[in-house]
Amino acid sequence: MATATARFLRDLSTDPAALEALANEAKEFALELGALRHTEGSPEVVTYAPFTLFPTPVPRDAFHQALEVQSHFNVLMDKISQDPRFLEDTLASTIEADDFTARLFDILKRVEKEGRTQSIVLGINRSDYMFEQSDDGTSRLKQVEINTIAAGAFGVSDNIPVIHRHILRLVGLGDQCQSIPDCNSTAGIARALAKAWQLYGQKEAVILFHVENLHFVSFNHRNLQEMLRKRGISFMRKNFESVYESGRLDSDKRLFIDGVEVAVVFHRDGFMPHHYTEKGWEAKLMMERSLAVKCPDISTHLAGTKKVQQELARPGVLEKFFPDQPQVVEQIRATFTGLYTLDMCPEGDQTVAMALDSPGNFVLKPQREGGGNNFYEDNIVRILEEVKGDARRAAYILMERIRPKVEHNVLLRRGLPIKLTPVAAELGVFGAYVRNGGEMVLNEVLGHIMRTKGIDYEDGGISRVAMYDNLIHY
Repeated sequence: MATATARFLRDLSTDPAALEALANEAKEFALELGALRHTEGSPEVVTYAPFTLFPTPVPRDAFHQALEVQSHFNVLMDKISQDPRFLEDTLASTIEADDFTARLFDILKRVEKEGRTQSIVLGINRSDYMFEQSDDGTSRLKQVEINTIAAGAFGVSDNIPVIHRHILRLVGLGDQCQSIPDCNSTAGIARALAKAWQLYGQKEAVILFHVENLHFVSFNHRNLQEMLRKRGISFMRKNFESVYESGRLDSDKRLFIDGVEVAVVFHRDGFMPHHYTEKGWEAKLMMERSLAVKCPDISTHLAGTKKVQQELARPGVLEKFFPDQPQVVEQIRATFTGLYTLDMCPEGDQTVAMALDSPGNFVLKPQREGGGNNFYEDNIVRILEEVKGDARRAAYILMERIRPKVEHNVLLRRGLPIKLTPVAAELGVFGAYVRNGGEMVLNEVLGHIMRTKGIDYEDGGISRVAMYDNLIHY
């Protein structure tokens, strides 16, 4: 299946006029479907969302492996969020070295000291993977990270299979359409939000989409909001400053914004230091102290940090969360790549030496989300030479570099030349869970996304260099 598409792409690349015509057809079809994004800096001017002309070939077994393990990752994130001692012990050195993580942890301590007001927990996460190329030519699924806050790229990505099937039919490869799976993650996210809203128990209360001032992926939210509206659920969109100015807690710690009660806070912002002013930190604390269901709450936010990811890779740690479940431990651990501490200890010293000796084999990761934050090659050497002798290095972890199979595709983004490009793909699998007290009432695998970028770009999400994609089984 995948071979036929690759062969067609190679032939097409020798005919620039035909390639441009097909690309223009794909762009127009994307605009017709509503696969849109704002152009940066304008709320009124839109363009098509960046995407690939053809789907990326992915091994069927590895794809299903990612789907099958996701419900276990849902449980794992929830268990970690309920273990403040584990979070404190794991993040102790990071808190000393990274002010952003420290401020988030201060909110957790404040909430724990006051006592949690809400027993309903909603988690919507996305586990990201690459398909590592082995020496024997096979591909192995390896986790890049797990995102527990503002797990994005749903919505628009639901349209990509439709675009790819349309293009394959146009070029006479319609028989391959059956090997392109649907995404449909938005419907699952709507179910999870609706379940948390229902459990909150106030029909007049709304779901708050906590967003940036101008949220360039707001089109991702439109279908989701319409699905909620059809369920009789109202919503509002507010940024940190608006929450600070118009939000309040009543004597029962119910959250009201503009006089309207909030049942669920769906955080689409707040995962990077520059998202916050002092008013933003006050607004974050207000929301965390409130009775509203938070997605994620502060402990689940911290469960998604890179330091926690590194700690989970240590021998024996997963077993603490899944006692007497060796098969679950094996499934999760099979997705891990090498992860190493940079704490001020002999083990951390060994990590520094290993990275400086062979920087091309690793990625240096700070405690940040959203893409574009990691360091490679000479930048690893530069940073570690600067911080190797003091506690600042604990703000990072070191991850073994994943070497994915290189494919070829046409990347469609406004301003890019239309040409065949060597690319690397990343698979994201969405999961959601709702826990009511001690009972897990929902645990679902919601679907997948694919993001693809040219191999010259080492880092970066959809907002920077990656394109929406989908996969084709082989």
